[in-house]
Amino acid sequence: MATELAIIGAGVMAEAIARGIISGKKLKAGQIIAADVSAQRRDLFTSELGIAAVESSADAVKGARIVLLSVKPYQMQDVLNQIAGNLASGALVISIAAGISTAFIEKALGGKPRRVVRAMPNTPMLVGAGMVAIAPGPNAKGGDLQIARGLFESSAKVIEVTEEKIDAVTAVSGSGPAYFFFLTEQMIAAGMQMGLSAEEARTLAIQTAVGAAKIMGASDDSPAEQRRLVTTPNGTTHAAITHMESQKWPEITIEALKAAQKRSRELGK
Repeated sequence: MATELAIIGAGVMAEAIARGIISGKKLKAGQIIAADVSAQRRDLFTSELGIAAVESSADAVKGARIVLLSVKPYQMQDVLNQIAGNLASGALVISIAAGISTAFIEKALGGKPRRVVRAMPNTPMLVGAGMVAIAPGPNAKGGDLQIARGLFESSAKVIEVTEEKIDAVTAVSGSGPAYFFFLTEQMIAAGMQMGLSAEEARTLAIQTAVGAAKIMGASDDSPAEQRRLVTTPNGTTHAAITHMESQKWPEITIEALKAAQKRSRELGK
C-alpha cells in the first residue's frame, strides 16, 4: 500500500492527529508511516495504531504524498536537512511547529518552491475537541488547505487564516488550554482554602469549567454577555469579578497572550 502520509515526530500531538485520521476514515493505518528517535513512541504507533514506524525521518518521507512535520521548533532545521534529499518534489508539507515560517521550511528544503501549509493545533484534539488554524504558504496550491483540513477535522474544528496570524493563533488557542488549566488549578486551591476537600474542589472546578465551555459553544451570545447574565449586581459573582478587575486581571490576561505571541515569533528566528 502506497504511503500517503509520513508523520515526522511521533509525539502526543502527532498521536492525536493520527488517531483522528484513522477513526475518521481519512486514511488507513497502512497508508501512514511515522518516524521518531524514541523506540517507545515508535512502539506505541505500531502496537496501538497499526502504523509502521521507523527511526529515520529520511526513510519515512520516501514516496510520501503528504509529510506532517510534528517536531519541536528547535529540531526543525536538523529534520529538514535530513529529509530534503528524499522528499518528493510534489509532496505537500504540513508543519505544526510554533514559530517556524513556510519561508524557513522552503529554504531549509533547498530553496525551491514547495507546497507548504502551516497549522496550529491544540491538545484537546486528544479528546476530539481540538482547535486548528491552517495557513497556506506562498506556493501552496488550491486544494492543499482542503487536504490539510482533512487531516485535522475528525478531531478538531478547523479555520483558515493567513500566515501572519498564526503567531496570534498560537497565543490564543495553541497555548490556550493551559490558561484554562491554570485557572481551574487556582479554583481548586481556593476551594481547599475555604474548607473543601481536594476531591470536592477538583470535581466542582472541573465540572464547572466543562459546563461553562459547553454553554459558550452552544450559544450565539458573546462570553461577555454570558457573564453578565450570571452576574447579579452586588451578588457573589459580582464580588469575585469586581476583585479580578481591581487587580487588573483583564490587562494581565491580554498582556500574557501577547507574551505568548512574541515568544512564538522568537522561536522562528
